[in-house]
Amino acid sequence: MRRLVFHIDVNSAYLSWEAARRVAQGGGDLRLVPSAVGGDREKRTGVILAKSIPAKAFGVQTGEPVAMALRKCPELVLVKPDFRLYERSSQAFLAVCRKYAPVVEKFSIDECFLDMTGTENLYPDPLAIACRIRDEIREQLGFTVNVGVSENKLLAKMASDFEKPDRVHTLFPSELAEKLWPLPVGSLFSVGRSTAERLRKARLDTVGALAACDPQQLQALVGAKAARRLHAYANGVDPSPVLAEPEEAKGYSISTTLEEDVITWEQAYQVLAALADSVAAHLRSDGAKASRIAVAFRSNTFQNRSHQKKLPEPTDITAEIYGVARQLFGELWNGTTPLRGLGVSLTGVTRDGCEQTSLFVDEGRERARRLDRTVDDLRSRFGTEAISRGSAMGSTLRVGRKYRAQEELKRDGRR
Repeated sequence: MRRLVFHIDVNSAYLSWEAARRVAQGGGDLRLVPSAVGGDREKRTGVILAKSIPAKAFGVQTGEPVAMALRKCPELVLVKPDFRLYERSSQAFLAVCRKYAPVVEKFSIDECFLDMTGTENLYPDPLAIACRIRDEIREQLGFTVNVGVSENKLLAKMASDFEKPDRVHTLFPSELAEKLWPLPVGSLFSVGRSTAERLRKARLDTVGALAACDPQQLQALVGAKAARRLHAYANGVDPSPVLAEPEEAKGYSISTTLEEDVITWEQAYQVLAALADSVAAHLRSDGAKASRIAVAFRSNTFQNRSHQKKLPEPTDITAEIYGVARQLFGELWNGTTPLRGLGVSLTGVTRDGCEQTSLFVDEGRERARRLDRTVDDLRSRFGTEAISRGSAMGSTLRVGRKYRAQEELKRDGRR
C-alpha cells in the first residue's frame, strides 16, 4: 500500500494566533502591518519569536534581539507572548486534523504529521482533502496553515516549507529533481548551519549535489551516522512512522548563537544560567531526570569544543544542572577566546521516579525543588518571561537574555 503523509504547519504561529484573537475581538489584523511577538518594547529586551510578512520586508528576523529589530523597523508593533493562548490555539488546530486522519503526531506546538495511508476510499483526491483541511482551519479558527503532501514525513515537511502562506504543496519522489534537488543544501531538514558550511566548502551546494555525492566522501565530511542520514534525506528516503504518541526523548539540548561574542566569565555564566534554566524546565515538563550533563561552545573562528560529566544520581533541579554546567565550562574555556555560541545538553534520561534514598532529608535540595515547582507554575500561567531567577543561581537570567540572538531547544530522539 502506498503511504500518504501530510505535514501541517501554522504560518508564523504565535503572531497568527494573536492576530486571529484580535480580529475576532474587532481589532486590526497584525498580519497586515509590520508586527512581531516577543520581548519588551520599552526596555528593548528579549528576542523576536514570530514576525509578520510586512516586518520580514524590513529585515526583521525570528530569533534576533528586540533592540535590533526596532533599529530595522522603528514602527514595529510589538506584542508580548501569551503562551496560554498558544496552547489553546494549538489544541484547536490539532482537533481539526484529528477529524480527518486516523493517526496524528504532534511535532511541535504549531505543526503535526497526519498519516493518511489507507484513506483513499474516504478521500480519493489527496490534494482536495489537504485543501479542505487548510480551508477549515482558516475559516473556523481564523489563521492559516501550509500543508505538505508526500509519501513520507521528510518530504511532507519539506513540501510544507515551500511558498507561504496558506498553501498546499506536494513533494513526491517523482518530483525530487524538479522541487527538492535545486534547493540550497542548508534547506534540507536536519542540516544545520555548521554542517551546511562544511558541505558548501566541499562544493556540495545543493540538495541534488548531496544526493549524488559519493557516500564515502560524505562520511569523511560529517561522520558515518550523519552521512547515512543526510544521503538518505537528500534522496527523499525516510522510513520513520507517524506516531500517535511521540517517542520519549532520549536527551534534551539547547544552544544559542550570540549577537555579540562572549568575552568575559560573567557574560558566559549569564548565558549558561539561562540555558540551564530553559532545558531543565523542559526536562521537568516531561517528568524526566538526567544523569549526564554536557556543555559545548563555538569560538568566533568556528572551533567547537565540549565537555561532559556523569552524575552520581539523576537530577531535574535547575540549580544543580547549572552548577555542573558552570564547572564543566570552567574546565573547558581559557577565558580569552571569544565565543560565538554556547550549548547545554542532558542525557542519561530516566522517568521511573526513582532516587537514592537517605536517612537524612537534604533540605537544600528540597528548597531547590520547591523553587523549581513555583517557577514552573508561574511560567505555565503567565509565560516564560513572567519570572527570572537571580541569586538562586548566582546570575540574573533576564540580563543573560540580551546575549541570546537565536535559541534552539531539542528533545533528542524525537523527529
